[in-house]
Amino acid sequence: MLIGIFSELDAPGGIQRAGRHIAAVLTEFATSRSMECRLFSLNDSPELHHLSVGDREFVFTGCERAKARFAATAMRNARRHAKLVIAGHPNLAPVTQTMRLAAPRMKTIICTHGIEVWEPLSPVRRRSLRRANLVLAPSQSTAEHVINQQKVKRERVRVLPWALDPEFETILPAASKTPPPSSFPSGRVVLTVGRWLASERYKGMDTLITSLPRLLPRWPELQVAMIGEGDDRDWLEELADKSGVRSHVHFLSGLSYAQLASCYAACEIFALPSHAEGFGLVYLEAMACGKPVIGGAHGGAPEVIVDGVTGYLVQYGDVDQLSTSIETLLSEPALARDMGARGCERVEHQFRFTVFAKALKKILREQCES
Repeated sequence: MLIGIFSELDAPGGIQRAGRHIAAVLTEFATSRSMECRLFSLNDSPELHHLSVGDREFVFTGCERAKARFAATAMRNARRHAKLVIAGHPNLAPVTQTMRLAAPRMKTIICTHGIEVWEPLSPVRRRSLRRANLVLAPSQSTAEHVINQQKVKRERVRVLPWALDPEFETILPAASKTPPPSSFPSGRVVLTVGRWLASERYKGMDTLITSLPRLLPRWPELQVAMIGEGDDRDWLEELADKSGVRSHVHFLSGLSYAQLASCYAACEIFALPSHAEGFGLVYLEAMACGKPVIGGAHGGAPEVIVDGVTGYLVQYGDVDQLSTSIETLLSEPALARDMGARGCERVEHQFRFTVFAKALKKILREQCES
């Protein structure tokens, strides 16, 4: 038996999407080996869930935030001669070590994502992470944090980049032909996508707003479209008011995946000048739509964006550098188109779901056969 345990699967968010990718591949791998696969989620509702990633279907059971029931379920299944467990978040690492009491020979793989491992975890979680057979990270930057901050042995850490979601690939052909939502601005649009939370101000959306006063005198038709949700919207709106650019900043929420794709297609530039992206799935989505991308020169973004080739990398909080990058792309449309085309090609060759699935299956095979 193979087991997958996750914090949450049936919800929006990059970590949840990565979890669904892992669950789908784990199920497919188990089926190919005539093995049973059991998937459990801590926070999802308690019924049996049927989800799919592209044409790959999987089934999992939620535990409705009942930690004791979640742990007991994991233990009960570990006793059924479990060969391997993969945990979708480092917070679940202690559960995998408890499961080993029931199945001492079971292999354990822990997935990390980004900022959650950039500072030392609690002693129990750090200890459990170090005892895992393998720790996966979506970027070399995150892998180095796992090694240096969590003190996991380098040979136990593997980089497995995230992938563009197959559903996004499916809706891409229609995205350019579909009008964006009515609230999407006209003009030359810089798009950014991410949650509006005080705890995630490191994403640099405020820098986008404060760059506008430098850009608008030359580009009066310039607009910034912000897609997301969260309780920090008031702060961002107030910042736009204080900067005198409120009429040029537009907030969009509650969009479907198809509507999001149409916004990518309609924008001219994508920018998320973040300080701490573990990887950055939104960069892949924008690149897949053929858009030049501006990201922070920190974390995992430089492993996705090739500076000067598929877009630009800027220092976090550097308004001048961000403004210059945007101005260059606005004033040189041919350069912007070339960068977008190269970004699209990069996604096609390196970040498709089939590439991710092949790499994860290789890791699962190695662990199961070792």
